[in-house]
Amino acid sequence: MTGMLTQFRSYERSARLLMVNQFTINLGFYMLMPYLAAHLSGTLGLAGWLVGLVLGVRNFSQQGMFLVGGALADRFGYKPLIVAGCVLRTLGFATLGLVDSLSALLAASAATGLAGALFNPAVRAYLAAAAGDRRLEAFALFNVFYQAGILLGPLVGMVLTGVNFRVTCLVAAGIFALLSLVQIRALPARGDEAAPDGGGHRRTGLPSPWRGVLANRPFLLFSGAMIGSYVLSFQVYLALPLEVRRLGGEGEFGTAAVAGLFAVSGLSTILGQTRVTRWCKARMTAGRALARGLLTMGLAFVPLLAATALPVPADGPGRWALAAVPPALCALLLALGTMITYPFEMDTIVRLSGNRLVATHYGLYNTICGIGITLGNLLTGAALDASRSAGLPALPWIALPVLGLACSAALYGLHRTGRLAPATAPAMG
Repeated sequence: MTGMLTQFRSYERSARLLMVNQFTINLGFYMLMPYLAAHLSGTLGLAGWLVGLVLGVRNFSQQGMFLVGGALADRFGYKPLIVAGCVLRTLGFATLGLVDSLSALLAASAATGLAGALFNPAVRAYLAAAAGDRRLEAFALFNVFYQAGILLGPLVGMVLTGVNFRVTCLVAAGIFALLSLVQIRALPARGDEAAPDGGGHRRTGLPSPWRGVLANRPFLLFSGAMIGSYVLSFQVYLALPLEVRRLGGEGEFGTAAVAGLFAVSGLSTILGQTRVTRWCKARMTAGRALARGLLTMGLAFVPLLAATALPVPADGPGRWALAAVPPALCALLLALGTMITYPFEMDTIVRLSGNRLVATHYGLYNTICGIGITLGNLLTGAALDASRSAGLPALPWIALPVLGLACSAALYGLHRTGRLAPATAPAMG
């Protein structure tokens, strides 16, 4: 931990602020969002499909607008988009706690999603620029702050929601309001130095940058191959909790075991990310690290596959162990795979962009992976349903490793053909 703190202090102020910024963003977000569905269906009495609609609008507005947010960040600079996103989420979270009409809830949900689309690409592009040659290590440390926010947020939210969900919303809104003020006062202005045209004037239209990014074939191939990493890692929120509850039940044990999955994932990243990145950087190229990370994520589901060959005890410690241990091992290996891939993934996007329109590249990347997560979750859910109806419990735990192996092979192929290491244009300024 001391070494991590020393590393944190070695970065310039803006990079340090962005890391703390991301911790606070995730703290505010995850203290509210896990409890929103229960508030909508319980306190407000909305039908299930309306709850799904409100939550879906948030996801759609974020994933669908990532490209726009990234392009705007390259057009107007990173700081204005970061501040705008924080302000918009302040308003959205406050509204979620104060209104009960469907139209207002939909507007607030859309605002919270759009906020993420505005500041996410800008934060990553800003950090890449601020870290310079140390961006690989910077993104590793960034992920520590990112996971710490995810880990702490639901715990704070549980305490606040025990008082009143409105309190949770207003506290989360207050966090983003404070964050907005801090960004305005302390974050230096910065943008894409390569954004001006040859005459030194900034571009006035957004379609042209989009065309350039969409024509970047190595970047698009890389984005497609990386979809698998997001589908696989998302199973900590989908397939693993469902498997725990299938075997462990819906009672206190099931709840504790699901919470354990998140704790394993978050704590392992907080404690191991910088060490894993340092080890990988010293021993392998980015392409190999990415391929091995995806391979690790695919193999993470082997403990669950092996568990399907064991007889399921009727009850007692044996059933509890079967419900908790294989999913926990899976969560740990998924976290390890993510620790391997994430810094190299973020760094590769910058390199494939040629240090030009970096935020736009991040925006499109997030959109592609977001669409992939949606489709992947639909297929995973279908595989889970099919496995239960057909009596084939191993089916999803075969399909997910196959996805990991396929994406790992695709990344290794891109590495071998040189498509992950293009000649990078030097950053201007």
